[in-house]
Amino acid sequence: MADMATLVIDDLHVSIGDKPILKGLSLTMKQGERHVLMGANGSGKSTLAYALMGHPSYDVTSGSVTLDGEDLLALEPNERAKLGLFLAFQNPKEIPGVSVSNFLRQAAQSVRGEKISLRDFSRSMSANMKQLDMKPEFARRYLNDGFSGGERKRCEMLQLLTLAPRIAILDETDSGLDIQMRQLVADVVLAQHERTGFLVVTHYEDVVQQMQPDYVHIMTDGRIQMTGGIELAERLTAEKSWDWVAEEA
Repeated sequence: MADMATLVIDDLHVSIGDKPILKGLSLTMKQGERHVLMGANGSGKSTLAYALMGHPSYDVTSGSVTLDGEDLLALEPNERAKLGLFLAFQNPKEIPGVSVSNFLRQAAQSVRGEKISLRDFSRSMSANMKQLDMKPEFARRYLNDGFSGGERKRCEMLQLLTLAPRIAILDETDSGLDIQMRQLVADVVLAQHERTGFLVVTHYEDVVQQMQPDYVHIMTDGRIQMTGGIELAERLTAEKSWDWVAEEA
């Protein structure tokens, strides 16, 4: 792929208040690659996701993050999105009064920095909704208002398809989903992998198998301790504990 973006995280330290969470995390990934991040609760996976997107509660105390050579940490969250970064939340927020269609059109125009005709947007959105097996009336509903867990995840995937980011972070977007919905998320990742780099945070080996990642990273105590292939996820399931990671790291 020409002009592939590269996300480089170097020795990143992040705190919440006075509590250090990330303690020197480093990771490099390219547009078009699929990376899976696994780790026990509290290891810092979600902290990484929110810090990369610029959440104000997460204080970067040292280290650097660049996307395609540009200092990501110097940018506001909306500027990071314009640069091509996307975060699918674990628990997307409700926005009563704002329809899915209007929200996505405004978001796409903001990210692209140009006006999109209603006709062109409607055509593209209809195609994306068809890919996700979503009924047309879904576009008129208020964003996440009264949505089931599965509907929220479909909406997140619809946002991803609409914005077509260069790097997408999926923060346990499979949490609470049944096997069919997990497969739908995996199908989107596989369909988009040539144009988008994915960093997928998950606890589930079956999700790892579905995603067919290029790399699996095991995280403990605020750092990536191991990197390998699908066999790492398989071993986590077989061992039923995280003890071996600390012993072998």
